[in-house]
Amino acid sequence: MARRGLLTPGAPHRVAQQFAELHRWGFGLAGELRQAAARSPGQVAVIDETRSLTYAELVDRSARLAVALPVVAGNRVGVLCRNSAVMVETLVAVTTVGADPVLINTGLSATQLAAVIDAQDLSVVVHDPEFSDVLGDFPGAIPSSALDAMISAVPSQDLSPPSRTGRTIVLTSGTTGMPKGAQRPTPGGFSPLCSIIDRIPLRAGVRMMIAAPLFHTWAYAGMQIALALRATIVLRRKFSPGGTLDAMRDSGATALIAVPVMLQSLMELPPEASLPALEIAAVSGSALPGGMATRFMDRYGDVLYNLYGSTEASWASIATPADLRAAPDTAGRPPHGTVIAVLAGDGEPVPAGETGRLFVGNEMLFEGYTNGSSRELHDGLLATGDLGHVDAGGRVFVDGREDDMIVSGGENVFPGEVEGLLADLPDVLEVAVIGVPDDEYGQRLAAYVVLRGTASLDADAIRDHVRSNRARFCVPRDIVFLQSLPRNATGKVLKRELPR
Repeated sequence: MARRGLLTPGAPHRVAQQFAELHRWGFGLAGELRQAAARSPGQVAVIDETRSLTYAELVDRSARLAVALPVVAGNRVGVLCRNSAVMVETLVAVTTVGADPVLINTGLSATQLAAVIDAQDLSVVVHDPEFSDVLGDFPGAIPSSALDAMISAVPSQDLSPPSRTGRTIVLTSGTTGMPKGAQRPTPGGFSPLCSIIDRIPLRAGVRMMIAAPLFHTWAYAGMQIALALRATIVLRRKFSPGGTLDAMRDSGATALIAVPVMLQSLMELPPEASLPALEIAAVSGSALPGGMATRFMDRYGDVLYNLYGSTEASWASIATPADLRAAPDTAGRPPHGTVIAVLAGDGEPVPAGETGRLFVGNEMLFEGYTNGSSRELHDGLLATGDLGHVDAGGRVFVDGREDDMIVSGGENVFPGEVEGLLADLPDVLEVAVIGVPDDEYGQRLAAYVVLRGTASLDADAIRDHVRSNRARFCVPRDIVFLQSLPRNATGKVLKRELPR
């Protein structure tokens, strides 16, 4: 904390008030916001495309909104908004009254949204007006355009902490079925923050562009970190590479919170559009494709940090620029307070370098799904659902999802390994590889390839490249060229929507 500027001297009365607010409210969103406002009330807290708010203004508006919203402690409140100051106000307001915010993916269909509202027992959904049609006639819908009037109708007031601590509920990605609600714990102290900023050198007061959608676990964590650091959060409703760079230049942001596909888009911009002031680019949510880590750092400098984690496990490991230079496909090392185990099917540890099931332990493991189910635990460690290995230097590598590995002619094949190989081809913009049924071999690989511009790479050249670098059973027999890969709102490829 000292190295990141959190313990620098300040006015004694402000420092005393800062720690008093943390003592009263705890380390949830409402408490982190109040401690920041107590220490730095005039600091700009959030900038979006329409306005900026100081920490004092954000506390005042979120407190008045907490009174105005028709919710009480224990209610579940859906938040269906794009990145904006309104969304931040709403999330803080909901937790201020002890209700549970449910972060809703903006890409859900009307059918999926109706199922989420029912499964999560939502009493209210605060939504951007553009989502009115997908909400239909849900009686608890409150358009975000109405919030200013609701806030103005309530006088400023100093609220007391609620009788219960709200639990943030993050929906799983739903790439393989209906999203489930994962209950996130509230931090119990400084340790979770220290685990992250020990590896990712975000400093107090940093200006941070959160490009990933705030309903995503990593972006939401970025917002929590920003409040703890008394940082300035920069937001745009929708991601575009050019718009993101413009917003960072205009705001003076030097840190970027993103998902890997966004880096891929930034790399497609011409070199003169690069952001020379970028000091930290921290990504999570999916694997970095191919040699993206090296290419990105060759262009922007050694500023890239890759966090491997999940909605259920929070973080598992963090790769620093030095890790990524040494091994571009690594997920890094577990930070302070985190344990990773690579286990065989019988629960016994496997030797370094051998692939097994990845299990994680830290103080921010999720508290279970809202439907009462959970993930497998082994000696207090949570199954990530991934297969991977740890090298002799302690670096973690994710080899693929447990349910993605295929058996072709008796050989185990990880589609991700072939994806990474093909992503390195200069003519390939993006690629996805999956297993499909095969009458002779049980399963075979199919590759879905998006080429750059006027590239003329053909299927035989792709097969020859794999054959030259991998075993025979890794060569995809099916090569399908697409204009783009189907992705959800956080950039994950929807493999179920790939044409068979």
